[in-house]
Amino acid sequence: MSSLTKLSLEPYKGTRDFYPEEQFVQNYIFDVWRKTAESYGYLEYDSSILEETDLYRAKSGEEIVNEQTYSFVDRGGRDVTIRPEMTPTVARMVARKRKELTFPLRWFSIPNLWRYERPQRGRLREHWQLNCDLFGVEAIDADVEIISLAYDIMKAFGAKDETFEIRVNSRKILNWIFDSVLKLNEEKKHKLSKLIDKMNKMPHSEFMVAAEEIAGDSAKIMEKILSVKTIEELKSFGDFPASLDEVENIILQLKKKGIINARLEPSLMRGFDYYTGTVFEMFDINPKNPRALFGGGRYDDLVGIFGVEKVTGIGFGWGDVTTRDFLETYNLLPEYKPPVELYICHLDGFMEQANQLASDLRKQGINTASDITNRKVTAQVKTADRQKIPYVLVIGEEEIKSQQFKLKNFKTSKETTVSKNDLANLIKEHT
Repeated sequence: MSSLTKLSLEPYKGTRDFYPEEQFVQNYIFDVWRKTAESYGYLEYDSSILEETDLYRAKSGEEIVNEQTYSFVDRGGRDVTIRPEMTPTVARMVARKRKELTFPLRWFSIPNLWRYERPQRGRLREHWQLNCDLFGVEAIDADVEIISLAYDIMKAFGAKDETFEIRVNSRKILNWIFDSVLKLNEEKKHKLSKLIDKMNKMPHSEFMVAAEEIAGDSAKIMEKILSVKTIEELKSFGDFPASLDEVENIILQLKKKGIINARLEPSLMRGFDYYTGTVFEMFDINPKNPRALFGGGRYDDLVGIFGVEKVTGIGFGWGDVTTRDFLETYNLLPEYKPPVELYICHLDGFMEQANQLASDLRKQGINTASDITNRKVTAQVKTADRQKIPYVLVIGEEEIKSQQFKLKNFKTSKETTVSKNDLANLIKEHT
């Protein structure tokens, strides 16, 4: 038996095959992302899928590098990683050409990303992600804009306000809780921040046991703090600096723009070490989809790790897996529509004429497939129907002589007799 028969038919664990109908949905998601980002003035960029591993060691966090990356030493002895996220890359790109760039800088990308983790609903090892970033604005206007952009993407998908929620916090608030309220040292602050980031993925009793091991009796105070819903409630726990009112102001500005489903979430941490201020996530309220649709925050010090002057930045990453789950849950997936508009079939001996007509129509902007088999006409027509091509016609001796064709619309089952010169215009009018 050939060893080839033992090859698996399945894609690599945690990845997907995109057959035409799946690719259609993927392209739809990308199109909504791209059009909405461009409507805000964001410009598209991209970079290599490989980066030096040190880039992620510097700021993404040890957990990402040690447990979740596809890293290896290449043939030149370089330690490289297939990118698990895009933010360090865009920061590197900005640092590299900062003298040539014009700020404020609005960029977006739809990169392919890889993380070695357990595949589950909403999370795979390979995915695509919309990244939108705004550089060079320190004021909260940038925070409001980037969250507004994400909100408008949801509306472009057809989502209703009551189906999703935007949760906002700040690393500054968390640092105040750790320093002024809980009075933790740096080691405990780091451990507790990592624990809080996993809080919603573990039983509450298990979380509290782990929190008490780190913070002792202060864990009880922290439990109360993480349950509050407003800045006013937070202020009751200590001398709350006025500078921490940023989150409240952001939510207020969002409300003025008609975005009423944003709220404070004190437990929102975000796992990456490079966040310095505002952090935010968007959640589907349906418990079927427990993962954030997107997440991001402010990383004002990230560009500076490359040894250049600081450039403030804020942005988010939005995965295609959670997006598709959301669209399926609320019946928002688009109806499949193949790019082929017309399928030309032929009687025996008329394949050449069918191919010539197809070529003529393509020049007029009609996506046309011509059957290049010698099957019976019924089999050719069935191919067009199964591939959901909207129009079909058959060429034979009569059609060649008269230059009149019976154009069938599969959706309506209606046949229209049309001249060769009018074919393209008729199809354009109805597709």
